[in-house]
Amino acid sequence: MRTAASGPTASPPEAVAEPAQPPVIEVGDLVKRYRLRGRRGQAVSALDGVSLTVPRRRTYGVVGESGSGKTTLGRVLLRLEEPDSGRVTFDGQDWLAKRGEPLRRARKEIQAIFQDPLGSLDPRRTAGQAITEALRAHGLGGRPERTERAVELLALVGLPADVARRHPAQLSGGQRQRVTIARAIAVSPKFIVCDEPTSALDVSVQAQIINLLSDLQDSLSVSYLFISHSLATVRHIADRVGVMYLGKIVEEGPADRLFTQPQHPYTIALLAAAPVPDPGAARQVGPRQLRGEVPSATRLPSGCRFRIRCPRAAGVCAETEPPLTEIAPGHAAACHFPGSADPAAS
Repeated sequence: MRTAASGPTASPPEAVAEPAQPPVIEVGDLVKRYRLRGRRGQAVSALDGVSLTVPRRRTYGVVGESGSGKTTLGRVLLRLEEPDSGRVTFDGQDWLAKRGEPLRRARKEIQAIFQDPLGSLDPRRTAGQAITEALRAHGLGGRPERTERAVELLALVGLPADVARRHPAQLSGGQRQRVTIARAIAVSPKFIVCDEPTSALDVSVQAQIINLLSDLQDSLSVSYLFISHSLATVRHIADRVGVMYLGKIVEEGPADRLFTQPQHPYTIALLAAAPVPDPGAARQVGPRQLRGEVPSATRLPSGCRFRIRCPRAAGVCAETEPPLTEIAPGHAAACHFPGSADPAAS
């Protein structure tokens, strides 16, 4: 038995900080182009040098107009599309290098929740069968275990056990999306691509689904790539946000900072256009009028691709494409005149 030391009481040892875990997903310079049929040499750059990092147990939100490349990014990470170039590291391994059986085994680690739950569920299968199919495909458990697990997963997403016997047409939109969430988490993934998972739902149901995803993240230690048009939704659920425009990330940063101190004029315009629930509430960001229309993805303007709509555009914007540059710790924007910079004063 150890005896107490005489003299002054020794101070307790300092706590040793746990080493930081590597991110679950690292994306570097991802490029994806679609060649146009009947137009020799013409192609659409859906992704043009996209880079991002998703920490473990965190949510990375992606926002932008239709055609910005958000869904293509999700499909490439799911390996539903193959990129032309770039790298994706998942859980420390080269995700794009996996082929055949190694890829099939690894697929259970990355799952998806799609925009239209009715379209993503087989109308001929019950909710229970949709969930057990995911377990069967990856060889998890026998039939009795899979059936029992399906009921447990339904309860985890807030649905009664009898939903397992119903077909998608017998369920509401919110119930169907809860079934797709149960199917996604059935194989215990580390990363889920959520592609507009609430846009097809009523507003009240949207809030329930967002809260459910947040609760599941805490309990299951899963990471999300959350793609959405809704700035309010992304602000509520995301830890970091990337703003995409015509295949590029034009601004990226912590959600709180990006929404309160936007630096890129496109981000400012998106925030100004977002509806405010209280008509009497003052906007945090003043309105900015965008000029013109979104340019054709086959004929992008020189320099900054946003310049033909930008209220700050100057001569340098047509000559040089601005790189994504850090403005504050962890906050970057691809703009020659970020924040409140006035090109006339430069």
